[in-house]
Amino acid sequence: MHFTSTQLLDGDVLERAFVLGDVPGLLWTPASASPSAPAPLVLLGHPPLGLRRMYPRLVDRARRSAADGFATATVELPGSGERPRLPGLDRARAELRRVMEAGEPVGDGLVDDLVLPLVDLAVPEWQAALDALLALPDVGGPVGYSGGVISVGVRLAVVEPRLSAAVLFAGSFVPRAVLDEARRVTVPLHVLLQWDDEGNDRQTALELFDAFGSTEKSLHAHLGGHTGVPPYAGDAAARFLARHLR
Repeated sequence: MHFTSTQLLDGDVLERAFVLGDVPGLLWTPASASPSAPAPLVLLGHPPLGLRRMYPRLVDRARRSAADGFATATVELPGSGERPRLPGLDRARAELRRVMEAGEPVGDGLVDDLVLPLVDLAVPEWQAALDALLALPDVGGPVGYSGGVISVGVRLAVVEPRLSAAVLFAGSFVPRAVLDEARRVTVPLHVLLQWDDEGNDRQTALELFDAFGSTEKSLHAHLGGHTGVPPYAGDAAARFLARHLR
């Protein structure tokens, strides 16, 4: 991990840009973080729209987490931002646009092409970032995950034993293979669902929640479309993470 820039936000949140191999990322730490009192860490997931485009939303989430005493970090997803394009994913996204504009059903094969390659590539990168982040003197466990492509969060919760809790947003297509993986998830879960999400299959989201093997899991459904998540939903998610990471 190589830090490429540093700035202080609001006088008490340190933002550091980094590169891990060829993967760019961002780390935010509260003023309270130190080698003698390392801050618990929240991994901030996000959709594959690029860190530059997602930055305002990510930094707002980082500020809220810093106020709770948590460090936060995120990495650029494969094929997003300034990273090299992934032709297979680009073709699948173009086909999705065509299918949705035509009002046709989105088949399982297209969902697999859209999501599974991204999951396979992104999760090992998240794990490598976690290795590097937890080696820093002012960052420690427990570790939570929040947001992002839900299938990435599911896979990470299955394969990463350092994850203590996860906030998942049911706002993206879910392959059938991920529904099977969900049965192996055991960490506490806080799942957000927009009831009228135009790009999400509500029934699949409900099946996914039912499939999770966690003994502590809660589903928080709100009326409205994909971008209509009410502000207080973030407050509830923050309280969930505080309960499990402190």
